[in-house]
Amino acid sequence: MTADAIDCDLHPGVPGVATLLPFMDEYWRHTLKERGIEALESASYPPHAPSSVRGDWRGPKGGAPSTVGQLQTQALDRWGTAVGILNPLFPVQLPFSRDMSAAMARAVNDWVRAEWLDRDERLRAAILLPNGIEDALAEIERLSPDRRFVQAMVLCMGEIPLGRREWWPLYAALEKAGLPLAIHAGSAWRHPPTSVGWPSWHVEEYVSNAYGFQASLASLLTEGVFGKFPALKVVLVESGVTWLPAFLWRLGKSWKGVRFEIPWVDRPPAEIIRDQVRLTVRPFDAPEEGDTIARLLDHLKSDEMLLWATDWPHAHFEGDATVPPGLPPGLLPKIMVDNPRATYARIREGGIA
Repeated sequence: MTADAIDCDLHPGVPGVATLLPFMDEYWRHTLKERGIEALESASYPPHAPSSVRGDWRGPKGGAPSTVGQLQTQALDRWGTAVGILNPLFPVQLPFSRDMSAAMARAVNDWVRAEWLDRDERLRAAILLPNGIEDALAEIERLSPDRRFVQAMVLCMGEIPLGRREWWPLYAALEKAGLPLAIHAGSAWRHPPTSVGWPSWHVEEYVSNAYGFQASLASLLTEGVFGKFPALKVVLVESGVTWLPAFLWRLGKSWKGVRFEIPWVDRPPAEIIRDQVRLTVRPFDAPEEGDTIARLLDHLKSDEMLLWATDWPHAHFEGDATVPPGLPPGLLPKIMVDNPRATYARIREGGIA
């Protein structure tokens, strides 16, 4: 481990809706009880799938870890992590009711603040955003004064493309507050996760997240978000890495032929994305051979894009192999310390820089 390492992707498990009720108003406590809504589970992260929780981190009944004590024992203390960023994956995006989605997002964020951030000073968190853009903006305005919230999080497969103008007030608020936009693997299940329809198996949905990230990135670029908000950082979380060089090449090649239709993209797309986009390194979708990874990093043409993340408690490595094999040792301080510091202004302000 590198001193002052910053883990950019940790997942606090919400054990059930009952945990959130104390953080809701009377109307929603009554409504959820009357309707018998005791859990909310997404097919993006089936709770009993082996990949959703590493076997040795499951509780006695097979559940995901859901307390700060488990996080401390299994990850923070074990690896000497200086700062860990919590990205809650409770699927508040699933309800078609915008009001319910907003109520659940507020409750999750307040639960994270009370039960996690208040209990370990090493922790920071993403603001979990609900479906409605107006409600998401309200949640940013409500929580951004708490400097322990260091980014805001959406899913890579939502309801409308992330570059659309409807989202721009939210990006303006993030840029003003110095908060990156985190785009996490997962779906709101408004559309099929593949372009040809609904998959039959979890593995199909799982690998289709790469297409979701590509679509989100293309939307942000072509709609002009990066030019309109040049200080906005975008963090792709659990996106994988190896798809990006080929995607950048294809995007740049096509842009050269039709760039007249998007004149606001006034320099090569790869340059813009290298400046404003970052990716977490778990899961790392590459062979372990050093030569292959060296070529990949050479194609990225940047040593500033990758961020260290364990993705606790997801099962992407065994034992204490928190760093993907094959990464050059000389690059680790950049990935584990320098790049996260440069990405998250609020972590720098907190005395970690």
